[in-house]
Amino acid sequence: MAQQGVPERGARLGRAFGPDGARRTVGGAVLVLADGEPDGTGRQSPLTAAAARAVARQLARAGRADGLVAHVVGYRCRGWNGAAAHPVEDAAWAVEETVRRYGDVPVCLAGAGMGGRAALLAAGHPAVTSVLALAPWMPGEDKRAPAPDPVKQLAGRRVLMVHGTNDERAEPEFSYRFAERAKKANRDVCRFEVHSDGHRMYQHRAEVLALATDFVIGSVFERGFSRPVEDALAAPPPLGLRMPLASGFGASLRRS
Repeated sequence: MAQQGVPERGARLGRAFGPDGARRTVGGAVLVLADGEPDGTGRQSPLTAAAARAVARQLARAGRADGLVAHVVGYRCRGWNGAAAHPVEDAAWAVEETVRRYGDVPVCLAGAGMGGRAALLAAGHPAVTSVLALAPWMPGEDKRAPAPDPVKQLAGRRVLMVHGTNDERAEPEFSYRFAERAKKANRDVCRFEVHSDGHRMYQHRAEVLALATDFVIGSVFERGFSRPVEDALAAPPPLGLRMPLASGFGASLRRS
């Protein structure tokens, strides 16, 4: 079967949420990588792009005082497409473009599903200081897969993974196996489990967004984390990689 070609359109950064670089200094950036499909060279789904924009807006609002800018990365196509790994290339381009626009600022890659996997694999750029992966799709951890995804690119980055235990789209155990390997290469890796929730973690959306916000602001601006995140980072496997996300997380969260 002939391999499908990728449409001749480039990756792009969506509109900036947060400070206008012309009027206020940008102190850090978060690049949001949407979910997608295992295969497909058609255009990115508007529904997944819209979900990513909602996350970008929330993060930008939370980091406005610190000068956080958020962009959603526009993929060339909707699929991962095997060894081509198009979203990883798109994420790497987006980091370069962010540095070109804003200079030497810390960058967090924040992805969901397929975008979570892309964020983890594109983290080797020197500007990337942290990675947030929500329900990451990690098929390379299947024991039948030819080779697992690399983890060396995560050295020196803070990494948070969050996964619903009832996810039927992205196997939770695969993200645990990846986190377990990553923890051996980098102690600053933790993973939270959202019990009884599915791929999009709608049942505990408020808690997941609060956790994501705590991590992104804390890692980009060196502000420290909430106690549960600090505990998860410090705990050895499996405790720090199967940390339960408490109901109501973030309801009374206060930063010093």
